[in-house]
Amino acid sequence: MARRYLLLLLFCFILAFFLPALAGCKPPGKQTEITISAAASLKNCLEEIAKDFEQKHGSIKVTLNFGPSGVLQRQIEQGARVDIFFSAGKREMEGLIEKKLIHRHTDLLANELVLIIHRDTEFVPQSVQDLLKPEIVRLAIGEPETVPAGSYARETLTYYNVWDGLKPKIIFTKDIRQLLAYVESGDVDAGFAYKTDAVTSRDVKIAFSIDEKSHQPIVYPVGVVGTSKNIKEALVFYEYLQSAEAAKVFEKYRFIVLKR
Repeated sequence: MARRYLLLLLFCFILAFFLPALAGCKPPGKQTEITISAAASLKNCLEEIAKDFEQKHGSIKVTLNFGPSGVLQRQIEQGARVDIFFSAGKREMEGLIEKKLIHRHTDLLANELVLIIHRDTEFVPQSVQDLLKPEIVRLAIGEPETVPAGSYARETLTYYNVWDGLKPKIIFTKDIRQLLAYVESGDVDAGFAYKTDAVTSRDVKIAFSIDEKSHQPIVYPVGVVGTSKNIKEALVFYEYLQSAEAAKVFEKYRFIVLKR
């Protein structure tokens, strides 16, 4: 009887000692899911990179959430469960840094602003001033307050003193993907987009590139969100984004890689 009692006490002791440790362990084969909130212009390349990453890191599942950088910034500020933020503009990242919501960050990519038109359009603008001509009835730009490409476009039009004159023609879009769709369908006559988006569509062509001096540098910063519940796994993906393998994919989609 005494022996059984001692064995029972020993069993209880073992449970009390090991259960807390076991509670923190993940069952074998269980994946940790991380969420990446990224600018819509990164969709094609990040889908490919995430697929390659998951093949190399089977214990981490990557969920991609795309949208306007400004909207994604607000979601993080409001407590959305996001592990990595990949912005198409520095303003949005700096806003989160100021609120101490970013754990680690770096400027990773650069892009180029271009004017796009439908491939079958007869009138091809040669300059920003040409947008004032009657052949251009509707001009699409991203919403400047939430879409970095739209902010760059507004800076360009202001630089060339045509912003006020073009206001009646401007159609604002929620993101760069919607803008691309408008030009592809012919709903607008032209639009300001990133070169990386223009080259992915068979239905649009580049009329001309925008002079860099007319707008702020187009830089894509990426950062690990400080409120992430999966910092360790998020850092693994963050480092992978800076790898040679990821750089090849970014360059395939015509991004300029600033850091390897």
